[in-house]
Amino acid sequence: MGDWLRDGLFEAAGNVIDGWAWLSGKASAAVVNRAVCTTRNRPHPWSSLSDYTSWQGLTDRSYLARHLPAVDVPVQPPPEKVREIFARQDGHALLSPKSTCLFPAFAQYLTDGFLRTSPKDVARTTSNHEIDLCTLYGRTPDQTRALRLLSSDKGRRGRLKSRMVGGEEFSPFLYKPGTKELTDPAFAALDPPLVDENLPPEQRDTLFAVGGDRVNSTPFTSMMNTLFLREHNRIAAELEARNDGWDDERIFQVARNIVIPIFIKIVVEHYINHITPLPFALRADPSVAWNAPWNRPNWMTVEFSLLYRWHSLMPDAIDWPAGPLAPARQIGIGAFLQNNRPLIEVGLDAAFSGASSQAAGELGALNTALPLLHIEDRAVVQARKNRLATYNAYRVAFGMDRAMSFNDITTNDALAAMLEDLYGEPDHVEFYPGLMAEDRVEDSPLPGLLLRMVAVDAFSQALTNPLLSEHVWNERTFTPWGFDLIARTSKLGDILARNVQQRGPTPIEMTRPGWSYKDQ
Repeated sequence: MGDWLRDGLFEAAGNVIDGWAWLSGKASAAVVNRAVCTTRNRPHPWSSLSDYTSWQGLTDRSYLARHLPAVDVPVQPPPEKVREIFARQDGHALLSPKSTCLFPAFAQYLTDGFLRTSPKDVARTTSNHEIDLCTLYGRTPDQTRALRLLSSDKGRRGRLKSRMVGGEEFSPFLYKPGTKELTDPAFAALDPPLVDENLPPEQRDTLFAVGGDRVNSTPFTSMMNTLFLREHNRIAAELEARNDGWDDERIFQVARNIVIPIFIKIVVEHYINHITPLPFALRADPSVAWNAPWNRPNWMTVEFSLLYRWHSLMPDAIDWPAGPLAPARQIGIGAFLQNNRPLIEVGLDAAFSGASSQAAGELGALNTALPLLHIEDRAVVQARKNRLATYNAYRVAFGMDRAMSFNDITTNDALAAMLEDLYGEPDHVEFYPGLMAEDRVEDSPLPGLLLRMVAVDAFSQALTNPLLSEHVWNERTFTPWGFDLIARTSKLGDILARNVQQRGPTPIEMTRPGWSYKDQ
């Protein structure tokens, strides 16, 4: 995606396209196909295993695929010098004109499910390479079993384990209060949470037993997982009521079948529609992929694992709402990590409302909060260890013109001068710094090359899900009721309204109130 989306056809006809279901489907399919075909389709000839094509490199998915072959980039400034192009210049965040904090909250939860670079070896991954909600259900059958209630009792079949706290349903706590002892021996099968080993007991006590080791990273990610936990259990209850003869196993499996496509619909129809600069809405139509030349098994790439480091989206502090157990307050971004107490204190509706009420940061250079700057260093180092090609090489690979000057990368003269000081010439700019230094695309929260790369992988990874395939996508798989529920769900607010006792007045949106194309 990029400049080609800004032509007159899309700009002028947006409202007309949205008003006609048939035309909307055709336009959406055209956008998806054109976006994915911006570059070469999978399978990729290279992986992070080696510099050359090999059978293991083509089949061993514990390594990451590559869009471009490994190279030794000629200029590698010290990471602490490169960090300067990410740091906020005056100590205050630049705010996005389009995005609320719900956008980075969902982005992190989505990508934590399939971008799982090994902390010990950046060439390896523990990903299933699918958008499969492993954050909720676990990556392995043993983990899934550990999270299930596994009850044959009427009124409890097909459920995931949960507990009530303050009248609201959450995942069980992982640890017994004041200890590192598990609340349930079955939880030993789960991936240990990626949190500070010296986490204070009062924070450790709030960690949830969940499918993903990154779910507990912030109240925002826990908020997302809690929403889909409740939706699974609500769907399981409805399936049990409608199918009296079904056992625990069948109810669980069909509920899972329904929740994953609902999640994918949110990815396309809420998340991607927020990202795109299009004036009409894209549709999550599985049939677009059935006969597409890009319909291939998923395999996450080294580049995709790096381009989603969107730390600049987070403001300096989170405006956390009031709830039954706490007043409204600001939580500094450094204190917003690895602590679910803010979510528990205010409840799910207030948390989603708060995220939807606050502007996110502007994505890009010169806007990463101080507590997160060290993570930018890791991204630069990770790219070098995986020997990623230069920024200009990726521009060309994704159908863009090569940057001939630093002002072709950014119109910010100060930033252009910083890049020149670091790299000397545009062809030497490294992938990750160049990606984040670009100007934001008009009407989108993303810069140009980043937008194109996200579009390629998002569409080609989401719409190829097995549950969306031609001979699976039917009422037999989901039941008529479940198939209809999937069709009626497009946004996170649809799910939230089904899973809280009382919905507040705040629209649950990634787009800021009052934002419009004509104002940009």
